[in-house]
Amino acid sequence: MNIEFDADHDALLQSIVDVALAIYCAAASSIFLYDLERDELIFRAVSGQGQGALIGRGFPSTQGIAGWVLSSRQAMIVDDLTGNDIFARDIAESTAYVPRSLMAVPLLHGDEALGVLEVLDPHPQARAAIAELELLVMFAHQASVALRVIRSYSRAIREDTNAQRRQAARRLLSALSDLVEESDTLPHR
Repeated sequence: MNIEFDADHDALLQSIVDVALAIYCAAASSIFLYDLERDELIFRAVSGQGQGALIGRGFPSTQGIAGWVLSSRQAMIVDDLTGNDIFARDIAESTAYVPRSLMAVPLLHGDEALGVLEVLDPHPQARAAIAELELLVMFAHQASVALRVIRSYSRAIREDTNAQRRQAARRLLSALSDLVEESDTLPHR
């Protein structure tokens, strides 16, 4: 996915990972977007451990649990990463945070994989509960819809020469971002 991001787009994605972090009382949450040209998953938003240092960093889209989730288009919970063959410990170590457990779900729109939403070291009650994974899948679906809106309006803004329509599209994106930010008021566990 190659789209232009501005402050509203970044705020929307950051809000999504902030809410995921709060919902699961996790150590970290991140959104990786798939960059087709580079064939990489790129850290686009991070909350908690690693926040700030990882944005823009990429790794091969075929590696690690995020790569598996992207290619299989299936969600995954791993309660103990020490014995997991898919987990790319070297990539985790390079981020300066190695989780013990994680939940990962693909960000999908139809058949298209847009990226991956991960929750690292969620509260122990959330790690093994199927209902918690279903909630994360539903949340990822909402994030996917938001990403599609961003991409559509980003393209429209780039291609549209009419200043009024560009401004209307920016206001719509800003409103969508505000809506997601309101969800930050969810109570913490």
